[in-house]
Amino acid sequence: MNKLFNGRRFLLIGMLLMLALVAACSSDGDAGDGEADGDATETSSTPSTDANGEISGDLEIQYFVGGYGDSWWKEVIADFKEAYPDVNVIEHAGPNINDEMRSRWISNDPPDVVYIDGAGSSETQMVEDGQLMDLTEWVEGIELEGGDKLVDSFIVQPGKFDGQIYSLPLVFDTWGTWYDRALFEENGYEVPTDFESFISSMEEIKAGENIDPLVTSGQHPYYFLRGMLYPAFSAAGGEELLADLITGAEGAWTSDTTLEVMKKVERLQQEGMFDSGLGALNHTQSQMNFLLHENAFIPVGFWLPNEMANDIPEGFDFGFIPSPMQDPGEPFAIVPDLRPLAIAENAENPDAAKAFVEFAFTREYAMSFSEHTGAIMNITEVDLTENENVPSYLTEANAMINDPEQVQIYEKPHPMSADLETPIGNALMSLMLGNMTAEEFVEEAEKAAADYRN
Repeated sequence: MNKLFNGRRFLLIGMLLMLALVAACSSDGDAGDGEADGDATETSSTPSTDANGEISGDLEIQYFVGGYGDSWWKEVIADFKEAYPDVNVIEHAGPNINDEMRSRWISNDPPDVVYIDGAGSSETQMVEDGQLMDLTEWVEGIELEGGDKLVDSFIVQPGKFDGQIYSLPLVFDTWGTWYDRALFEENGYEVPTDFESFISSMEEIKAGENIDPLVTSGQHPYYFLRGMLYPAFSAAGGEELLADLITGAEGAWTSDTTLEVMKKVERLQQEGMFDSGLGALNHTQSQMNFLLHENAFIPVGFWLPNEMANDIPEGFDFGFIPSPMQDPGEPFAIVPDLRPLAIAENAENPDAAKAFVEFAFTREYAMSFSEHTGAIMNITEVDLTENENVPSYLTEANAMINDPEQVQIYEKPHPMSADLETPIGNALMSLMLGNMTAEEFVEEAEKAAADYRN
């Protein structure tokens, strides 16, 4: 089912600076230590409004707890309860909540509100399965504290499926490649500026440190797909190619441009740049190996420093660059990543669900979100630039990303459906482990796209 996003170009001036210490496990269900709150059993249907027209009844909220933690959710929900005393909020939360709630969604008895993040969740899949409410008209009426419209205040606009909006982007993040600045400065290693310098830097590190330079989560191949390949595809073929690959357009995966990108991955494997044991690594273990200098580079999102805060060795200095997969002379490519909030199509209490979503999307809670998580909500005009806790790597990244001579921003249409991402990821792992050639990979990926379209 092909659905393309008709999103608008957005201004990112100054916004990456707001990403200070983003603390999310962007897409991995084995992250975080939050516990499920509330009873996960079914609840009786209750009216959305009482006799006086006030919002009331049970409201079930499902949210994934990863590197962002759950303290922001606790604050917002507590405030919502105070503002809507006739609403009984039932929380379903934790690192494995997507798996725990799957039977509820399959049986058409979902929670009212869902935060779509973590392993086992897919916004595109949920839209394709008819599980999410169409919010297109409703969102037009939401106003922020100052009276400006929410739809005009997103850093990145909501994804659209056939022109319709089914979720509102709550969290803004981006993927890139991390390194230890202290290690590089001490040994004079080169910070990559493109793919060829990436190779030469890893060759030098491999010889000097006697390590495999590049690590990623083999248990979750979408880390490499989103963190390395999305920027590579965008740099090579622009947003059109990225959209065609994500939606499984015919011929996209076997195009010459795609094969050229995948030959770079094949080269990384053939030259021994990948961690030899990456196939067994989950995302936290790969991040720990990186911190222990068992590897020198890792592609993840801005949640890394905060999620691993208790394990950072003394003297470790985080350095960040957009993933260097582009050809020499070309600017870095960045593809923003969002975490959305949605309402179930079969919500038992849609009025309370809409009230909660509107309640959460304010600049006040955007500031609070940054205080709790070190991340940013996807709302403009929340000035965090005076925050003294903003680390140097973020200041440098902000300057870099806002320099069009260094960085090009590309928007993806919407997340790739799990029905396509899973087989693509499986084939990608075979390539990264040396069990498949780049030519065999693109053929396998094209077959997966054909199956997806059908």
